[in-house]
Amino acid sequence: MSVAIYSKGHWSDENVALLGPMDHAFWMASVVFDGARAFGGLAPDLDRHCERVVRSARSFGMAPTHSAAEIEQLCREGIRRFPRSAELYVRPMFFVREGMVLFEPKSTEFALAIYDTPMPPDSGFRVCLSPYRRPAADQAPTDAKASCLYPNSARAVRDAVARGFDNAVMLDPDGNVAELASANIWIVRDGVAQTPAPNGTFLSGITRARVAGLLAQSGIRVEERTISFAEVMAADEVFSTGNYGKVQPIVRVEDRDLQPGPVYARARELYFRFAQTSSVF
Repeated sequence: MSVAIYSKGHWSDENVALLGPMDHAFWMASVVFDGARAFGGLAPDLDRHCERVVRSARSFGMAPTHSAAEIEQLCREGIRRFPRSAELYVRPMFFVREGMVLFEPKSTEFALAIYDTPMPPDSGFRVCLSPYRRPAADQAPTDAKASCLYPNSARAVRDAVARGFDNAVMLDPDGNVAELASANIWIVRDGVAQTPAPNGTFLSGITRARVAGLLAQSGIRVEERTISFAEVMAADEVFSTGNYGKVQPIVRVEDRDLQPGPVYARARELYFRFAQTSSVF
């Protein structure tokens, strides 16, 4: 894997050691991050991802050391270290070194990791209902893209894979659909694109917002509302949006097989057409 790591004013092509066992982030998970994509010399919505990592840090109580504009500039500099054809994951991060349970905001540090990660094929993936739920806003820092939230997502995926699926539908504390373990979820019924309304239990994704806007502009009705798992099972189409795979079809939900549908196809087409406007170079 080719990597470019930025830390403390320097770039490295190796996985730089940043933490020790006495650092707060190492044992108390005081880490926030964001994930953008770069492919073919393009970096769609890179500015929004950089803005969100700063918001996440502030929400977590950190003292960000870099502005969103400075982070975006570093991301573009790092992306240019790779061939234009590279398919990259771009991950800016803030973490904290000092403190016990309560950390010292002044010890916040920044790092940026950019590395080869191929875009997944658009052949679709299979999902099941997870026994694990997303936490409520008063139970976890759900308004930040915080590393401490991801072990719960990981156990949902682990359970799904053990049952022969690829990902999992996670409910919120009230028993309604929140998202997938690692992406936002959409259903389509009678030509209407529908996705769970943000309710403080999951991040309303950047790619999700972009796709919602593009679909609406193209004349497809978009609804954000409360969605039950029964509605997912009965949908005409199910697909996902997220930074890692952008727009992907879901081809099986529990024991029900589906085919990629016209609204999914339109969403994917519109998104990658938009991406062509976001050149790094």
